[in-house]
Amino acid sequence: MDKLNLSEAEWRERLTPVQYHVLREAGTERAFTGDYNSFKGDGIFTCAACGLDLFDSADKYDSGSGWPSFTQPIAPDHVSDHGDDSHGMRRVENRCARCDSHLGHVFPDGPPPTGLRYCINSVSLGFKPR
Repeated sequence: MDKLNLSEAEWRERLTPVQYHVLREAGTERAFTGDYNSFKGDGIFTCAACGLDLFDSADKYDSGSGWPSFTQPIAPDHVSDHGDDSHGMRRVENRCARCDSHLGHVFPDGPPPTGLRYCINSVSLGFKPR
């Protein structure tokens, strides 16, 4: 997959201030405030920064965490994992594999079939109806 490398000025022009904070500075939106937390649409969730397909709505579930949660990415090479030792804990950060934008974190407390919970910021996502 071709990488998308933009300057910080280009990212600021492309994204809203909230999107820039979350996607480019690894910020987090407040729990239960995102547009996609309770969203039930059928389709594909994409990266809000570059449009890469990230998650299928068939893999979305209500984790009760306050953020959209998924059991797996749409393809293993579309979401990359990175160690995150911020906030005094060890977590696994998820980023878009194309543009390296912060999406959220993955935790080992999800339902079958994967046992994973991809906890993703709504502002990091776009949506394409099926």
